[in-house]
Amino acid sequence: MKTYPRLLESLVEARLAEMPVVALLCPRQCGKTTLAGLILARRPGAIRLDLERPSDLAKLSDPEFFLSRHRDRLVCIDEVQRRPDLFPVLRALCDETGANGRFLILGSASRDLLRQSSETLAGRIAYLRLTPLLFSETPDVPLPARFWRGGFPRSLLAATDNASLEWRDSFVQTFLERDLMLLDGFAPETMRRLWTMLAHENGETANYTRLGGSLGVSDHTVRRYVDLLQGAFMADAVPPFVSNLGKRLVKAPKIYLSDTGITAALLGVRSFDDLYAHPGFGHLWEQFVLAQLRGCFPDAEIFFYRTSNGTEVDFVLRRRGRTVAVECKASTAPAVTRGNTLALDDIRPDRAFVAAPVAASYPLSPQWTVLSPADLPTLFDERPAP
Repeated sequence: MKTYPRLLESLVEARLAEMPVVALLCPRQCGKTTLAGLILARRPGAIRLDLERPSDLAKLSDPEFFLSRHRDRLVCIDEVQRRPDLFPVLRALCDETGANGRFLILGSASRDLLRQSSETLAGRIAYLRLTPLLFSETPDVPLPARFWRGGFPRSLLAATDNASLEWRDSFVQTFLERDLMLLDGFAPETMRRLWTMLAHENGETANYTRLGGSLGVSDHTVRRYVDLLQGAFMADAVPPFVSNLGKRLVKAPKIYLSDTGITAALLGVRSFDDLYAHPGFGHLWEQFVLAQLRGCFPDAEIFFYRTSNGTEVDFVLRRRGRTVAVECKASTAPAVTRGNTLALDDIRPDRAFVAAPVAASYPLSPQWTVLSPADLPTLFDERPAP
């Protein structure tokens, strides 16, 4: 299968030079093992342990003994969520030498994994999130295929559309029946129904009480299930941007699924043409843009802005002292609304963009610039495209 350079690779290298432990977290089949392989290949003698392999698990029957023998090498531990008891050992070994770049740990994210590792390895670990393939990372893939197939490598690069859809259907089932089995207190059928409901309501503000009523469970249960999907990077909750202007703001987060290809599979959509005709296509475009923003700017805070009278902007990003507004329009001839422009008076961003499926970026007005998907990585440049 073809491989593509990942934007996160240089950041992983930088964090390894700065911290004893770097955690690379993402959903299964997202490409973390491939990325780790590229990094390990540049370090002769580096060791990789896959905790889904019995032979590698056996090597860690006495983890302190095994890892101590390789104190001068980078050790990569894949699927680390299967052995959270390793974290105290890693802490002791890191403190023993004080060296950076000791361990690269890979895992499918969960809130328990993040909590346990952050408590045990505080001050010794950096967390990085790897997203599915970004549009800017796959310049030879047409936008319709990238949009409908999503960014998971085996879906995006499948030989046929049918093979891509079959992989995504299988991924959804495996996620429910295997990955989430590591977590306690959830019902796979309820999670499947909620996941499908969220696909139909992609990008809407959360109404946990109504979702719970439809599922026959409490709003507390719905919140917990959404938290599980977030923790596994399969859902994304975008909080509201709060200004200090006394406006009546929408307070609930907007919930998006994390990959348009998975959303299409949950909706039962069989082609890009069907997806384009779907009534939720506008929100699917927001979802696609959000995924690109998360991948291009992992250190940015992302919000949405909406008041009770309809003044709104889809995304507000804060990064390194700068604020950028991004409105999403699923049109090749995008136009902003009066409510979009009024929102800029409240947000006061440094720049404002309209993310649209256009071939090239161009200025729309003195306040707004239309930005193509390929130019989204330039969002915070001093002179972004065009």
